[in-house]
Amino acid sequence: MSRDSVPAALQRRVRDRSADRCEYCRLSQAGQEATFHVDHIQPRHEGGLTTVENLALACVSCSLRKGARTHGKDPATGDPASLFHPRWARWEDHFDVTGELLIAGKTPTGRATVELLRMNRPLVVEIRREEALRGRFP
Repeated sequence: MSRDSVPAALQRRVRDRSADRCEYCRLSQAGQEATFHVDHIQPRHEGGLTTVENLALACVSCSLRKGARTHGKDPATGDPASLFHPRWARWEDHFDVTGELLIAGKTPTGRATVELLRMNRPLVVEIRREEALRGRFP
């Protein structure tokens, strides 16, 4: 999705609400070279509106992996599961951060989201480690 399709005023509201942090993996925009995306949670092709209630700030990695999806597969059961919805759900209800700075899904939604967005790729874990040292994660 092009950032230009979301008006600048709405983008600012989404960035302010999220404190410039990815609403999926919690990575901070500070220190990241790529500008995070303001994405539709419910895809436009499924009737999702361009409203502050349907927009989330997502790091480039989460944004590109999520795409226009709303469901993934729970790796624990193989069953379909809804992806995390930042407006309807609390992050802490679906995810934990381990001592190794891995993001662990606690629910089918959390596990499906971690799996689909590949939140624990080695490079991302290293970025989290650096961010933790700087006081920006979690």
